[in-house]
Amino acid sequence: MRILQVVSLLTPDGAFGGPARVALNQSAELVRRGHDVTLAAGFCGYVSPPSEIDGVPLRLFPARTLLPGSGFRGMGVPGLARWVHEHAAEFDIIHIHFGRDLMVLPVAAIVRQRQVPYVLQTHGMVIPSKHPLAGPLDALWTRRLLAGAAAVLYLTGLERRQLREVAGRELRFLELLNGVPDYPPGHGGHGSPEVLFVARLDARKRPGLFVAVAQQLLREGVDARFSLVGPDEGEGVTVRDLIGDDSRITWEGPLDPTAIPERMASASVYVLPSEREPYPMTVLEAMSVGLPVVVCDDCGLAPVIDRTGSGLVAAGTADSVAAAVKTVLSDPAPFGQRARETALRDFGMTAVGDRLLTVYQQALAD
Repeated sequence: MRILQVVSLLTPDGAFGGPARVALNQSAELVRRGHDVTLAAGFCGYVSPPSEIDGVPLRLFPARTLLPGSGFRGMGVPGLARWVHEHAAEFDIIHIHFGRDLMVLPVAAIVRQRQVPYVLQTHGMVIPSKHPLAGPLDALWTRRLLAGAAAVLYLTGLERRQLREVAGRELRFLELLNGVPDYPPGHGGHGSPEVLFVARLDARKRPGLFVAVAQQLLREGVDARFSLVGPDEGEGVTVRDLIGDDSRITWEGPLDPTAIPERMASASVYVLPSEREPYPMTVLEAMSVGLPVVVCDDCGLAPVIDRTGSGLVAAGTADSVAAAVKTVLSDPAPFGQRARETALRDFGMTAVGDRLLTVYQQALAD
């Protein structure tokens, strides 16, 4: 099968987050099974953009800021749209990791116009919104693109309900969970245990709360190191000011996404205190290496973590997160073992690949 996957943006520091990792994981699994897969995307930050990652052939095009001050929403990739217009008919199916941004909206519109079967996967990015750009984009593009998709892939019941509200109608919904490769198990570090945060330093990810948790636990006499890894998305100055000169709390800056699982393998606990987190890939990556996880109760993975004992679920306060981290640190091994077992059993790429091919075959049959 000739498959084109499209994601908005690839960067060396993983600034676009989970959707890029999901697209790469899916594409790598499909390549492993012998399918002809290309991943197309915008890029920024590379001196020389790669032609492949993890064995996946890439077609990358420079991303440009079209609407200053709008972040990812205001970036466009004209070269990607032109390339898809020229080559769309060469593929059996096109899988678009879809959001309300000017990088992939034009691509989806072109694919729909060329009448190539396409699948949309939204990663919790298309939800009812009062953002001033959301209304015009939905009226012009989003609703008709959702309606024209051979399948709309969702992660949770909440995401399905939100997509239906945006579309104003029932869609061709199919469930598809995020998958994670079988990374080598963690080996722990030397010296004091390490509590790790890996995410963009963005307000929704709440890195400041992570620092507050670290300071509270250190005041209580917990012997641990606290590390933040990720690019600055607006909270860097605040984090530096909060850390001050305490050497037990560090911000290491961005890391190549392909190196994150190995970085996690040396930690003791992974903490992601972000708000409204749909289905975080970093949590699955941490679980895959056998790292216990602590998330907040509005995280899409919270029910799985609670049910399987892969870590602890906290309320969104520093006190609650600190108590959960302290409990896990007291005996992390059982949590970590259950986390790895859960990742391999419920989120392994073999099962995700099987499901994805079923989705494609059903879309082509329809």
